[in-house]
Amino acid sequence: MNPPTSERKYKGARRRPWGKWVSEIRVPGTRERLWLGSYSTPEAAAVAHDTAVFFLHGPGAPCGLNFPDRVAGLAWASLSPTSVQRVASESGMDVDAQLVVLTSPQAAAAQPVEPVEPEMLDEVRQEAIRGSRIGRQREEIIGDAC
Repeated sequence: MNPPTSERKYKGARRRPWGKWVSEIRVPGTRERLWLGSYSTPEAAAVAHDTAVFFLHGPGAPCGLNFPDRVAGLAWASLSPTSVQRVASESGMDVDAQLVVLTSPQAAAAQPVEPVEPEMLDEVRQEAIRGSRIGRQREEIIGDAC
């Protein structure tokens, strides 16, 4: 059985004392750090980290990813650190928004959808992670760079 979300450890995601999850990464070959954002869920911080690893190190990078299936279908492109930061942050925010909406009691009360059963929550989280807008965002960034 999977441990509760609050106990999971994802690479590149850490929890602040007040409960927010954050992510940052070093730019390869430099001492520069890219701030990837602050999120409500550890999965969102992990997705931001995975996205940054993918675009900074390339698809064959030896670095372990939290959700390798999520980036498997992406086409790699060399992006500037600022563009990587933007794409990674937006992908994390997208996943965070989906997960917060799906698990929020207020959202369940406001929308005519069935509430998620606790045993199905992990599956719902994985679906939200897989369904983020990273592909469209990456295309927008690459189009802006040309």
